[in-house]
Parts: sequence; structure tokens; C-alpha cells
Amino acid sequence: MSTFSGIDISARSFDLVIKNEGTIGKAQTFKQHPDDFERAAKILKKKKVMLVVMEATGVYHLDLAVYLVRAGITVAVINPLSSKRFAELKLSQIKTDAADAALLAEYAEVMKPEPWIPPKAEYMMLKDIGRQINRLTKDKVKAKNRLHALQSKSSPTVLIEDLEESISLYGRRIDRLSQAALELILADSKLALVFECMIEAKGIGQSSAIAILAEFVVLPKDMKAKQVTRYCGLDIRVHQSGTSVKGGSRISKAGNAYLRSALYMPALSAARHDENAREFRERLV
Repeated sequence: MSTFSGIDISARSFDLVIKNEGTIGKAQTFKQHPDDFERAAKILKKKKVMLVVMEATGVYHLDLAVYLVRAGITVAVINPLSSKRFAELKLSQIKTDAADAALLAEYAEVMKPEPWIPPKAEYMMLKDIGRQINRLTKDKVKAKNRLHALQSKSSPTVLIEDLEESISLYGRRIDRLSQAALELILADSKLALVFECMIEAKGIGQSSAIAILAEFVVLPKDMKAKQVTRYCGLDIRVHQSGTSVKGGSRISKAGNAYLRSALYMPALSAARHDENAREFRERLV
């Protein structure tokens, strides 16, 4: 009999279960880290696993799925609704990470879904570049804040010059990576068209468009608007208990911090534009 595996994904870890000759093995837990990706791949190869099934969980599954495919392991990424329906058919009553991984291993054996094809290498590269730009931009802002603090008091000139040089270097690195990202986008006709449309929108410039596209290009194309909202961590979380506790509604901030950061300034700019337009209209009345 063939050997199958199911992997249940979470933000920081994943559980792996192997089903061999009708016997479901014990769940093994790994961290969402390249070292553990390698450990998992070695186990799957050693057991000669025919197919690995995991759910499409935003992009939490993405790095692991890409790693396994590049390691020569066949992976299928399924819609979570498919595994939910499969569990209902089996009248499954247990809901744990290990149980979900075991269920996915059974799904692999019974349903044998089509192998998953990873995003294009250029898209993965764009994502990595976009995230590096985000990190460098944050470091540049921190350096500017430190410089401002030093300039507000009597600080050695050498420290001020050192920070100014550091800020300049951050700027050059960001420009170089932004140019590389732009070349990747313009080389793809579909991305180039989306990019042109994005920069026409209020509040979105080249930097914001690159940052947003870098995250969206690796998302499943069948994600619904509500799923994207939750993935960004922009869904509303209400804090209420009975009649005595009623906190303010806030965004959950539980999703992709890179994408949320990329959307922040365009949203703020658009909100300010709408506010200015409203004030202008009120003056005319």
C-alpha cells in the first residue's frame, strides 16, 4: 500500500502525521523554521510518502509547501472547506492539530487531490524583496528618530555623522531593492497592469504599490474578500461581555503584519483626502 501524509499548519508550528498500510502514525510537531522544514522533508522521504496534503491557510503553508516541492515531495494544497466536509462525512468528533493532520493524511489516501504548483519563482522573489524593503524602512525610521534625539541635545558630532551616514545607506539599499522589485513587476504583463491601476488610486504611490503587490502575488487566487481581510488582520474584534463590559471595537491585528503595514499609509492618506473633500463641500453649502 502507498504511504500518505497530512500536515496541519499554524502560524508558528505544524503537525505532521504519516499513514502507512492503513496505520496512522503518531503526530510529530515542528516549528515554522527552515531547519524543521528540512527535518520534515527527510522524514517524508525516508518513509517514501507518495502525497502530502495540507490546507491553504493564508500563506502560513506557503514556505513549507514550496520547500517540500523543491525537495522532490509531491504536495497538494486543498481548500479548508474540503477537509471540513470530509470530516463531516467521517463523523469526526475530535478537533486538535494532531487529529486534523491525521484527517488530512486520510484525505490524501481517499481523495488523492491534484499536486500543488508553487507560485512562480519571480513572485516568491518579489515577496522576499518586499519584506526586506519593509524591514529596512523600519530600521531607517528608527535611525531617524535616534538622530532627532541626538540633535536635540549636545551630542558628539561623530555620533550624529555616523547616524546620518547610516540613514543614507538605508536609503540607497531601499532604492536598490525597490528598483529590483519594479523590474520584476514590469516584466510580468499582468502585474504591470495591476501596478499601473494601483498607483492611480488615491494615496497609493510606487512604494506602497510594490509593498502590497509583493504580498498579494503569493496569495491563493480563490481567496474571498473576507478571507483577505482576516489574513491582513483588518477584521474587527469586539470586546463585550454581558451588559457591564463593552470595550471599543478594534482591528484584530492577527494577520500578515507586512501587508497591514503596506496598507496603513494609503488608507490614512485616503481618509485624509475624504475628510478634506467633506470639509470643502461643507464650505460650499
